[in-house]
Amino acid sequence: MQTKHFLKALFQTGVAAVRGDAAVAKALERTPIQTPHQIIAVGKAATAMALAAHARFPDTPLLIVTKYDHADGAPASAEVIEAAHPVLDDNSLRAGARIGEVVRTMGKGSHLLLLVSGGASALAEDPSEGLDLAGLKERAEQLLASGADIHAMNSARKQMSRIKGGKLLAGFKGAQVTTLAISDVEGDSLAVIGSGIGDAAAEVPFAFSPQIVASNAIARAAVADASRTQGVPVQTNDETLYDDIHTLAPRLGAILRDGAPGVHVFGGEPTVVLPENPGRGGRNQALALLLAREIAGRNDIRILVAGTDGTDGPTDAAGAIVDGQIWDASGEEALARADAGTWLEARGALLKTGPTGTNVMDLVIALKS
Repeated sequence: MQTKHFLKALFQTGVAAVRGDAAVAKALERTPIQTPHQIIAVGKAATAMALAAHARFPDTPLLIVTKYDHADGAPASAEVIEAAHPVLDDNSLRAGARIGEVVRTMGKGSHLLLLVSGGASALAEDPSEGLDLAGLKERAEQLLASGADIHAMNSARKQMSRIKGGKLLAGFKGAQVTTLAISDVEGDSLAVIGSGIGDAAAEVPFAFSPQIVASNAIARAAVADASRTQGVPVQTNDETLYDDIHTLAPRLGAILRDGAPGVHVFGGEPTVVLPENPGRGGRNQALALLLAREIAGRNDIRILVAGTDGTDGPTDAAGAIVDGQIWDASGEEALARADAGTWLEARGALLKTGPTGTNVMDLVIALKS
């Protein structure tokens, strides 16, 4: 068995199980809804989610807000706004204003279908009074560099926004909102996904039907099933990647070194504290390099670490695949500079998938022989 190809195939199977188009299509098949008067899709998986909704409701107006280079294949009739992630830009503000305008102007008796996925926090924003783009970017960069987890970041974002934390739907005057969301947060809470852009207040004057249609757990289950189908046992399947990468790496390393042969799957979203003027790479690339150090000298373990959305931080790589032979002392300097991406690319270890049409946090998939 070529372990690198096997790990890639497992990752792709996990991602396919939670793609936006498949997840939305299944949800609409399982729980049919009345034809909406407007569809809004926002997030890194917005285009894929929108395609499934458009296939079901081809005559409904469609607004898509997504990351740059993530709109390929969008319906020709859709209004599309692409913006920056993870640090917002002018288009993020244009997108936030446009979404707010569309929701506020929907008529009495109308039905809104809202499709939400991770990344919406940066891709669409309407800042609170007294904040401008420069102030929002400064605060976003501070949060990203601080190592704050997604809950802390989204709590701060809600305070800075007119459309997050249920505020968007507070302006809806219609009769019904259906929110279908892909979860990229621990606990799969709609109040946290996209900083609550698709959530509603506890009491609203309209019918509100929210549903989580894809999650990290679903992706991990698909990985585990695919592994067993290939005759490889699954020894670990946990959603435990909720800590700083420097804390996680030795913990995962010990599990892999001491664990039984087979596939070990972990999910979640680690955090990382960045130095001033960091190099290239995201949390997954940094964690992969740390894990390479943990298994240095071993010839029986190979590890894939990647973001299910196909990107890792401000890079075009999803993550990396490492083994026990790749590590050398120069990795220490790369870690100190937060430049794991450059180090891994020089050794042919980066994993590049392109946009995947989903976003359910990150996966670590390890094979021990």
